[in-house]
Amino acid sequence: MAKTVVDLSGLPKIENPGRIAILKSKWYPEIVDALAQTCEGVLRKQGFEQVDVHTLPGSLELPLAAADLLAVDKQGEIDAVICFGVILKGETLHFEMITNECMRGLAAVMLQYRRPVIVEILPVLEMEHAKARAADDEFNKGYEAAAAAIEMIHWRRSVGA
Repeated sequence: MAKTVVDLSGLPKIENPGRIAILKSKWYPEIVDALAQTCEGVLRKQGFEQVDVHTLPGSLELPLAAADLLAVDKQGEIDAVICFGVILKGETLHFEMITNECMRGLAAVMLQYRRPVIVEILPVLEMEHAKARAADDEFNKGYEAAAAAIEMIHWRRSVGA
């Protein structure tokens, strides 16, 4: 498995950073928390002081939670929503149903509310794959999520979105 390290040194500086909402599934908390904490650490180092973390019952609930947060954000203070979860393949079609509906729902929220929704929900066949992506090293996907959010916020502001 090829791994990529995200270069955080070239991240753009965000003037007047707004709020970031981190949504995370309660399942597999050791993995999801490692992703979310890594992401939050990068965001705070980049000047985001308002990082709201919400724990939801599962990954399927993340699209509704993202939509609810953005719907009540009348002032447009939330710059991005970042979602973390793990969906482990089992013996039933639950994996496919949850993964597909979660991704479809988050894409719809992003387009409806015109705000970046960054998705690091890990659909994995083996728990070791999720653990590798949440390890305490430079390959933690929390880095990627934070970088993607910052880059999208910067880009959107640069085009007046």
